[in-house]
Amino acid sequence: MATFNLYNYLAPPNAFYDFQRIYSAQQWAKKQRWLADYLENQQPDIIGFQEVFSIDALKQQVNEQGYPYFAVVDEPTVIDEFIYRDPVVAIASRFKIVAVAKVEYDTDYSVQMGLKGFRFSRDIIRATIDVPHIGVVDCYVLHFKSKRSMIDNEYDDTSTEQQNLLKQLKEQIAGRWASSIQRGSEAALLLIEVINRRAQTNNPVIVMGDFNNELHDGVLNHLIAEHLHLTGNRQNSVYRSHFTLQDSWQLYQRHVVTKSDREATHYFGSSSSVFDYILLSREFDAGFQSSFFEVVDYHTYDQHLINPQFAYDDQSTDHGVVMITMVLRS
Repeated sequence: MATFNLYNYLAPPNAFYDFQRIYSAQQWAKKQRWLADYLENQQPDIIGFQEVFSIDALKQQVNEQGYPYFAVVDEPTVIDEFIYRDPVVAIASRFKIVAVAKVEYDTDYSVQMGLKGFRFSRDIIRATIDVPHIGVVDCYVLHFKSKRSMIDNEYDDTSTEQQNLLKQLKEQIAGRWASSIQRGSEAALLLIEVINRRAQTNNPVIVMGDFNNELHDGVLNHLIAEHLHLTGNRQNSVYRSHFTLQDSWQLYQRHVVTKSDREATHYFGSSSSVFDYILLSREFDAGFQSSFFEVVDYHTYDQHLINPQFAYDDQSTDHGVVMITMVLRS
C-alpha cells in the first residue's frame, strides 16, 4: 500500500488557488502519465491520495489501471466556477471497499481540549476494505494542517517599516503555533475516533497520509502512544497494545539485517523532513503472536526530488511517495 500526495491534481481548464494557475494540456498529460507510471511500476494494492481537486478524473484514471474501488468524502471549494481551493483526500483499492465514512470527532473531548468551533482542516476518510486473508480493515486517509501560519500578514500603510516588521514577526509566531495546535488537535481527535471504532468493531487499522509534521515531534507523537500508560497490572498494558498504532518504518526495521536511514519525503530549502507515514495496528506487527502480516519492505520513491529529470518529473509532486509491502506470516 502507498500514500501519495498528488500536488494539485486538477484537470484544465480549471485553476488551482488563482486564475493564472492552470495546467496546459501537455502539462496535465505529463502529470497523469507520471502517476500512471508510478502505479504501473510499483503496483500498490491500496493507495491513499492527498491534494485531489479533480475527483472524477482521478477515479477514471485509477480505474483504468486496475483500481475499481474508489472513495472520497468531501469536495473541493470552487470559486467563480473554475478556481479550486481546499483539495480533498481519496482512496483507491484493488480490494472491495465495503463501507466509507467521514471521520467525526468526539465533541466532548474537543470541548475538554479547549477547542471552540473545531473542524478538521481536511475531512478524513475511513474506508473499510475487505482484504484477503485478514478480512475487513479500517483504512484512514488524512492530510493534516500544514505548518503555514494561520494568520495572514497584512502590510499597514499607516505604520512605519519597523512597526510592520514587528507585527509580521509576532503574527508568524502566533500563526505558526496556531497551525501546530490545529495539527496536534487533529491527530489527537483522530486517534480517539480510531480507539472508539476499534473498541466497537475490533477491525485492524491502517492510518496513512501527509501528516505535515515529523511523527515523533511532540505535536504528533501521541499518535503512536509510546508514552501513554494505563494504571494497574501487566494485563492493562497488553490491553493498551490493542489500541496502539505503530510506525510501519519501525516495524520494517525490526526485521531487516541491514539498517539504513529513512529517506525524507519533503524538502524545503536546505531542510528535509519525513511528513508522509503509514501507521499500523498490531495485526501487522510480526512481534505480536496473533498477527496476520509482517512488513517486509518499506520504500520511499523520491528520485523526482533528489535527482529530477526535468523533462519527465516537472509535473510530478513535491512529496516522496511512501509504500510498504506486507506478507502473510509464515
